[in-house]
Amino acid sequence: MKLTTLDLDTLRTLVIASDLGNFGQAAARLGRTPSAVSLQMKRLQQSVAAPLFRKNGRALLLTDAGEIVLRYARQMLKLNDELLHSVRGASLAGSVRLGFSQDFAETVLPTVLAQFAKLYPLLMIELRIEGNAALVEAVEKGQLDLALTIGHFGRASAEHLGELELVWIVGREINIRKDPPLPLVMLGPQCVIRKEMIRKLDQAGISWRIAAVSPSLAGLWASAAGGLGITARSRLGVPANLTCDARLFDLPRLKKLPVALHGQAGVSNPSLQHLRAIISQVVNEVLPKGNAAPRRHALDRTDQ
Repeated sequence: MKLTTLDLDTLRTLVIASDLGNFGQAAARLGRTPSAVSLQMKRLQQSVAAPLFRKNGRALLLTDAGEIVLRYARQMLKLNDELLHSVRGASLAGSVRLGFSQDFAETVLPTVLAQFAKLYPLLMIELRIEGNAALVEAVEKGQLDLALTIGHFGRASAEHLGELELVWIVGREINIRKDPPLPLVMLGPQCVIRKEMIRKLDQAGISWRIAAVSPSLAGLWASAAGGLGITARSRLGVPANLTCDARLFDLPRLKKLPVALHGQAGVSNPSLQHLRAIISQVVNEVLPKGNAAPRRHALDRTDQ
């Protein structure tokens, strides 16, 4: 049987159409007409000699063969892009300004930096580990190129990557008195998790007091481990000497907070685009299943 060489441009169109949800949006992203995109998909089906789409009401869904082609398309495009970025990035100098929430400093950041440095070894990274509100403000003021945050999805600069469940956290040395108020250890007043803790306790009619305040997670963990009070955060990076649970001491369940990647609008720098893709991929791998931003595979029939 004679094998056909697949066109990477066509495979990229398939991936973009799948991610965006329909051929019309893919055509707009690629600067083509919907009919041109539809023709590419028909030729792709002919090349693999299998139907890639099936109808479901007004939508077109991927068939089993379509899912296989999509999976391999992502792998082939990833290798292609890595090859080009590696060759081009090996001699590219300059700097990238990157901000990370403290929550991701130990879980996501090292992997992101390792992958990015392999592709752009001469680029200097200016790194800031700060509170979420300060990072968003820095991006909007043009002081950072990208920032990964928690709880600030409702901003023009934000791309939603998923959600983090908040849990109550306490040290083993704490002695909770039966009479109120509940001792709390917190970050500063701008912290969205601090605000959520207070909101839920007030709603439940539980009196509280601030036992310790720290500008850093290190101080927060030390205060909790020392038995000064209870705090809240995600499960990511919680030290082994602390205990965490969504309903610790029968406290009210806290809401999930959005994880967002912030960047300046209109920036087409290839290295920044690749860094954004790396961050999105690593976050997707780190977040618990069901909390990562879903991929969309339904393709609108009306845009074919």
